[in-house]
Amino acid sequence: MRKFAFAAAAAICFTAGAAAAQETQVLDVSLALGPDSHHAIGALKFGEELDRLSGGRLTIRPHYDNALGGEREVVEGIGFGLIDMGVTSTGPMGGFVDDFMLFDLPYVFTSVEQAYGFLDGPYGDGLVQKLEEQAGVKILGWMENGFRHNTNNVRTLNTPDDLEGIRHRTQESRVQVDTWSALGANASPMAWTEVFTALQQGVMDSQENPIATIYDVKFYEVQKYLNLTGHVYSPAPFMMGAQLFNSLSEEDQAIVLEAAKIAVPVQREASQRMEQELITKLEEQGMVVTQPDIALFQQRVQPVIEQWKETVGVELVDAAINFQP
Repeated sequence: MRKFAFAAAAAICFTAGAAAAQETQVLDVSLALGPDSHHAIGALKFGEELDRLSGGRLTIRPHYDNALGGEREVVEGIGFGLIDMGVTSTGPMGGFVDDFMLFDLPYVFTSVEQAYGFLDGPYGDGLVQKLEEQAGVKILGWMENGFRHNTNNVRTLNTPDDLEGIRHRTQESRVQVDTWSALGANASPMAWTEVFTALQQGVMDSQENPIATIYDVKFYEVQKYLNLTGHVYSPAPFMMGAQLFNSLSEEDQAIVLEAAKIAVPVQREASQRMEQELITKLEEQGMVVTQPDIALFQQRVQPVIEQWKETVGVELVDAAINFQP
């Protein structure tokens, strides 16, 4: 009788424990950058709001510095249901949906207000829908990387002619290869996880990224010159597997969307603040900061925009370039 009572009590405890485990759902979030990055600020704010709005039932577990794989692998993993959530650049997304190559085209966006207005309206919604339909990845909000700038270890860039002979790493994007080739560099695509070592060993001379990323990854250790080219505005989509999102109750779906809505402006503000602060810190680390003649760069890359306009979508490209915030 005592054995039966013990077994029954154990079963009750096990059942209660299982129910408690089911009540709490932990979502793994992949981040390309570290815990002090502008990406992390957004993801952690999302996690804070998710926990608050769900009463602790939904929480996140962040994984920093590409711990779950490079950006392309992360986007694929989210689509296949192998990774719950993630923040990446849009660099690899043109391989899934041609429209996303918009964010590789140079000098389409010239202010954050223009970019925010475009992304937060019908055009951004259309991109969200296409990625979900074609890749199984749901964008919850458009966080940001920021405007991308060139760094190299050869010379300052005042005009595109200064890129002659420089071995430049691009993201895995055909548009980016064409852009930097048009500017005169020897452009080659390379996975993000290989970039620092390639620069350190002299395999590559040059790369481009937002200021916050340049600082977070410590490119100042292997790059001398920071050139404020501002050639591309780079969003950082905050993503979740569409299948995972659809498996949630309507209540929890609403909570996820609300938490993301709160987190996005917090992340953007941090990104903008950090860009201003970190240029000074990069100078303090020994980088030489140069403001090139942007008009000459814009002129040199116009053929790239024309070449890719039809593939990306003429209406989409024109809408972005002409968008008034």
